[in-house]
Amino acid sequence: MTDPRGSSFGSSPEKLTVERGYTAKDFTALRAYVERIAPAVIARTYYDPDADPHAASPGAMERHLARMLDTLVQLAIAHGSTVLADHLRASIKQHGQPKLTAVTFRMVTEAAQLAALPPHPDHAIGAWLRPRVARRLKGEGIATLGELVAFCNRRGASWWRSIPRIGPGRTRAIISWLRRQQSALGLTVDADVDSVEQAGVPLVAAALVELVPDLASDHGASRGTDRLALAPLERLSVPHALSGANGENRSTAFCYIQANHDLDAVRAYLNRYRDQPKTLRAYTKELERFLLWAVVLRGKALSDLRVEDCEAYKDFLKSPDTRFVGERFARHSPRWRPFASGELSSESQRYAVRALRAAFTWWVDVRYLAGNPWIAVNDPRVIQRASAMKIERALPADLWRRLRDELNARCTEENAVQWRAMRATILLMGDSGLRREEAASARRENLKPSVYGTLARPVWELTIVGKGQRERTCQ
Repeated sequence: MTDPRGSSFGSSPEKLTVERGYTAKDFTALRAYVERIAPAVIARTYYDPDADPHAASPGAMERHLARMLDTLVQLAIAHGSTVLADHLRASIKQHGQPKLTAVTFRMVTEAAQLAALPPHPDHAIGAWLRPRVARRLKGEGIATLGELVAFCNRRGASWWRSIPRIGPGRTRAIISWLRRQQSALGLTVDADVDSVEQAGVPLVAAALVELVPDLASDHGASRGTDRLALAPLERLSVPHALSGANGENRSTAFCYIQANHDLDAVRAYLNRYRDQPKTLRAYTKELERFLLWAVVLRGKALSDLRVEDCEAYKDFLKSPDTRFVGERFARHSPRWRPFASGELSSESQRYAVRALRAAFTWWVDVRYLAGNPWIAVNDPRVIQRASAMKIERALPADLWRRLRDELNARCTEENAVQWRAMRATILLMGDSGLRREEAASARRENLKPSVYGTLARPVWELTIVGKGQRERTCQ
């Protein structure tokens, strides 16, 4: 089966159909041809022999449809998905020509039509990527090529980790293709998106990142557009002039801690909470945010800050600089940012101020600092809610019943040990109000009969160590 130039299946494809003038009528006729409708019937049904010379006879009709099919198949092999191309090649090898079903015909025509145009940010990902890959990307809310590029740039080298069954191999293929299409898309894939990962270990940034003051920030009042070099506490390097080695607020008395600069003092303070991981994480977050703001946006060392600076940071917390805000990334990622949200609640703002005031108080007590500027700063105002009970978080009665029914059904299955453990945990949390961590650490030996029960209707009580290391009993 050849085209007018003598090309056969497997040869180079000619330019696409739009230039050849194929119409919707041609595609409808070709669909009938693929479904084994006789060429004579197709000519009578879809064409006017006087206006369409290729419909003058059954032979001419068949040659026209065969050339069109040849063209579309070659375009689909060249521009369609790998799966479709492999299927078409295998069919041609076995039968001498492609044997198409209704589904594969639709895929061929779509691929051929799309080949006439370069990829565009608004194109659906299903038109360019394999169906399975497209479905998984759509599960993450990615519908178009533009959204895919934005998603990759936003999340960096590990963008694919939240998507089921999109491994490093498919990731490299997708990013490689996107990079080849950057000119057509008018979009750029960030340099670190396809960084090499060894044995599944994400890209790790340089061991130390030296902070550079943003001289254009006007002490944090205005906001630039350049990407800032930011890093978490364990990877920070501060210029000597801003290290606090000669800070104005450094105490001249004998210091109880061995701290030559502000970073040493911060680490000494956090070391107090090494046995309290949750508290350590919370205080680390607040102190590294404050340190980054002071050095990068304020251009000062911690031990140089005064009341006016603390007030400025209090205002900064209301609406952090957008360059300090980003999606959650691992702390070793170069895309890590100190704030995950651009809007902190009033409770979070107050917590930050109190945490910093406590840290400065300790530095004064151990004679690292001469005074505490946070003492003169008021806490952010917090609206007191009339009811502390968050009833909106409770499961509706109908959903709670359906959950229990589902768990009961699962527990009757073979080898359902894990389901029975899950049912016991869910019922325990529902009846007692235990937190997730409290339920995970509950022990059978701490479960005892309560004096409020009877033999007919026993009541049990569970003793646990909850938030704040406070022991309490649940019934």
